[in-house]
Amino acid sequence: MSAELTRYLANRQLLIDGHAYDPSSERDNCGVGLVCSIDGKPRREVVDLAIKALKAVWHRGAVDADGKTGDGAGILLSVPQDFFIDQVRNTGHKLRPGAIAVGQIFLPRTDLGAQEAARTIVESEALRFGFYIYGWRQVPVDTSVIGEKANATRPEIEQIMLSPPSGMEGEALERALFLCRKRIEKKVAAAAINDFYICSLSARSLIYKGMFLAENIDDFYPDLRDERFAAAVAIFHQRYSTNTFPQWRLAQPFRMLAHNGEINTLKGNTNWMKSHEIRMAAQAFGDFGDDVKPVIQPSGSDSAALDNTFEVLVRAGRDAPMVKALLIPEAWASKTDEQMKPQHRALYSYCNAVMEPWDGPAALCATDGRWVVAGKDRNGLRPLRVAYTDDGLVIMGSEAGMCGVAEERIVRKLNISPGRMIAIDLVEGRLYDEDAIIDRLADAHPYTDWLGNMVELEEKIGPGPEPRRHYGEELARRHDPGRPRTGARADGRGRQGSHRLDGRRHAAGRAVGQLPAAEPLLPPELQPGDQPAHRPASRDRGDEPEDPLQEPRQHPRRGRSADRRLCAGKPGSDDRHV
Repeated sequence: MSAELTRYLANRQLLIDGHAYDPSSERDNCGVGLVCSIDGKPRREVVDLAIKALKAVWHRGAVDADGKTGDGAGILLSVPQDFFIDQVRNTGHKLRPGAIAVGQIFLPRTDLGAQEAARTIVESEALRFGFYIYGWRQVPVDTSVIGEKANATRPEIEQIMLSPPSGMEGEALERALFLCRKRIEKKVAAAAINDFYICSLSARSLIYKGMFLAENIDDFYPDLRDERFAAAVAIFHQRYSTNTFPQWRLAQPFRMLAHNGEINTLKGNTNWMKSHEIRMAAQAFGDFGDDVKPVIQPSGSDSAALDNTFEVLVRAGRDAPMVKALLIPEAWASKTDEQMKPQHRALYSYCNAVMEPWDGPAALCATDGRWVVAGKDRNGLRPLRVAYTDDGLVIMGSEAGMCGVAEERIVRKLNISPGRMIAIDLVEGRLYDEDAIIDRLADAHPYTDWLGNMVELEEKIGPGPEPRRHYGEELARRHDPGRPRTGARADGRGRQGSHRLDGRRHAAGRAVGQLPAAEPLLPPELQPGDQPAHRPASRDRGDEPEDPLQEPRQHPRRGRSADRRLCAGKPGSDDRHV
C-alpha cells in the first residue's frame, strides 16, 4: 500500500473516530443528464454529445488540491456490440449466438493474490449460471491525467466478456446476470477481498467511471474515442460529494441510474426495505432470494441505495417508468379532480400502499435497457431541462445548452415538472411526455377498482389510547438498552436502596416522587381508577415474529399515519411485495 493511500485512509479514520464524518451519511449534489435516440438505434453522435455535455458540467463537481483528482465522473452506455465482437475475435474465440454480455469490474490493484482470487470467483459463478466465458480484457487507461490521490486509490479495471446460455435473451438474460452478480458479491465478501466492485454486468449497459475530472473522461478511457462505440442512450454524471470521501466505486452512474440531489428520507427508506425484503426476495427470486439480500448494500451513498432499490424492483418484473412512480411519485393526495385525473390519483394511491416514497430533492436519469426515464421528485428543487432535435434525439440534463447543439436543430424545449417524468421506449421507438407516460401506467391495471379492496385502518385502530406493553424500568431499559437493570450498578456490583427518614427503603435509591409521570410503575389493571381489566401480554422473545410487511398498529398522531391503507391489489395477491 502506497504512503499516499495509507495517509488517506488514516485521515479518513481519524475523522470517523472524531465523529466529524459518518460513512453512513453519504450525500452528493451533482450534474446529471442523458442523450437518447428515440428510435432506439445506436448512434456515435449520442456518445459524442454525452461526453461533451459531461465536460460542460464539470463545475458541478469539486477538485482536489492536486488539481487532477475529482469527486467522480462517469458515463453509462448501451453495450457497443460491434466493438466487443471485434474484441472477442481478438481473443481467438468463435462468436456464439446471442448478445455479448460485458462486466466492467474494479479489482484490487496492489494485492495480486486477492486479484486472482476475485477473478476465480467471477469465473466460477458465471459458469454456474451457464455462461460461456470469452475471456478477460484489460481496459486501456491513461493514468497521466489523474491526480496522486486518484491514482493511489485506483483499482485494476478489467472487463469480462460472456456469452449467454442458448436461447436466453432480453429480460431473462438481464435477470440471470443480476443474480450472478449478487452471488459474486456474496462470495467476494465472504472471502474478505477488499477493493472489489462490479460497475456493471449486462448485455445492455456498460459503465465507465472514476475519480478523474469530467474533462478527462475520454483521455483516461480511450475506448470512448473509438468510433465503434455507438449507443442508443448515454447517461452521464458529474459528482459533487457532500460531507463524503470520494471513492472510485461511488462515482456515478450506478447500474441503472444517475442522481442529482439528496434522499432526505434515507434512514426510513432503508429500514422499510429491510422489512420488505424478508418476504419480497423469496417471492420474486425463489431459490435465489437470499442472494439478493440485503437489497441496499452497506457503505454506499444515498444515490447508491436508491439505485439498489430501483434495480431490484426492475429485476422483479416492473419496468423503469413504474419503478420511478413507485419510488419517487408526484404530490397527489390533496389534489382535486380538476388538478389531477382520478385515474392518476388511483395509480399513486396504489403506489403509496406498495412502497414508501423516497423524497429528495432529487433529479434522476435512469434506464433498464429498454426504457429510458428522466424525472424529478415531488419537491422539484433540482433542475432538469429537456430539448428535442429535428432528427430524433432527446437531450436532458441539469443545465440547458450542455451539448452545444445548433439552435436550428432544436424543435422544442421544456422543463420537467415536480414529480413528473419523461420516458422513451427504445423497442417501440416512442417518446412519452409527462401526461402520456402516467396515462399509460394508469391504464395498465384497474387501480380504481383495486382501491375498493383497501381497508380503512382509522375505524379499526382508533381514536383512543393504545395499551402499553411495558412499564417502569422495563420501558426505560427498552428505550435505552445501555441502562442497567434495577438493583444493579454499571460496575457490576449490587446497588443498595437508600434509606428514607422513616426507616423504609425505596427501589434503586430513587424517591417515588422522582419518578416521571410518563413511566408508571404498574400496568393499568393494577393502577387505581378506571382502567381496563386486562392488557395484551408482551411478546416473548421466542415467539413467532409478526409479519414484517404488515403495517404497524400506531396511533394516528404517532409515526406512520393510521389511515395508511393496505392495498389488496389483484385478488389473491399481495402487491405490497415486489
